[in-house]
Amino acid sequence: MRADRLVSLVLLLRRHGRLSAPDLARELEVSTRTVLRDIEALSAAGVPVYAERGRHGGFALLPGFHTELTGLNHDEALALLVAGSRRGAQAFGLGSALTSGMRKVLDALPESNRSTAAGAAQRLLIDPETDLLARRLVAEQAPAAVVSEVRRAVFAGHKLRIHYAAVDQDPRWRTVDPIGLVTVREQVYLLAIRAGEDRTYRLSRVLAAQELPEPAERPDQVDLDRAWQERSARFRAGGDQLAVRIRLDPARREELVGTALAVYSEETDPDGRLRMEVTFQDARHAEWAVWQLGTHAEALAPQWLRDSMCERARAMAAAYAVSP
Repeated sequence: MRADRLVSLVLLLRRHGRLSAPDLARELEVSTRTVLRDIEALSAAGVPVYAERGRHGGFALLPGFHTELTGLNHDEALALLVAGSRRGAQAFGLGSALTSGMRKVLDALPESNRSTAAGAAQRLLIDPETDLLARRLVAEQAPAAVVSEVRRAVFAGHKLRIHYAAVDQDPRWRTVDPIGLVTVREQVYLLAIRAGEDRTYRLSRVLAAQELPEPAERPDQVDLDRAWQERSARFRAGGDQLAVRIRLDPARREELVGTALAVYSEETDPDGRLRMEVTFQDARHAEWAVWQLGTHAEALAPQWLRDSMCERARAMAAAYAVSP
């Protein structure tokens, strides 16, 4: 909205002192022409913005102008700055809103604390795009228009019509009652009710969405954490899932647990290795997960999985036995 952009423009000038029109346009993600129109609107509203010409010129506020906000101390502002994960905000289509909000948090601080809070926030990194092995963490992104439409329906409590592409099925339209949005490991899910039954939809598979005017048939209050846990439990317990028994180096336990759908039993052998029974989504999932663990894991059952690991190892050994 333009009003939010005008506030952001004032806050940027307060923070930086002087900025050129191209710099403002880049910060606000608009055109230079839009910035010039906004400057004129601020001047007409009585905000003392003036232009300085020359090589190092730009726009600035008259000295002494401020719109002081109170109530935030240094630690409170710092907590808000680091709590606002950009990756999470982008997942829900709120990346630009987060940027604008963080400017307002900084501006809310007294002048004496503003620079120290901004400096402290630079010392903390939340959810980088790669891990220590430089593996890029890429989230499946839904179109911005879809995310915005779904979010509006969730917040307004309206029914939602989605064009959804389920796995191994042709896309088709569904009308659902949205409950909430959940982000897990860079994936965003829509929790909803359809025909009286709980449903969970991966947002990246929603090809189009339309907020409907009818009110959604859903509870007035919701515990999203509990709802997610219940749906996760049902998912792990249902379907044609594959049970695997495995011996594992304890140092790789977290890696296996993070990959498997569920752990049903676990005990420690005399040599310190773990003997576990876990479930995977299917045979392909099981083969991939066990192979990633290398010699730190041994599949005990089913037999076909042991045979598969053996064949893979033989093929790998044969490939490296030949000089390039």
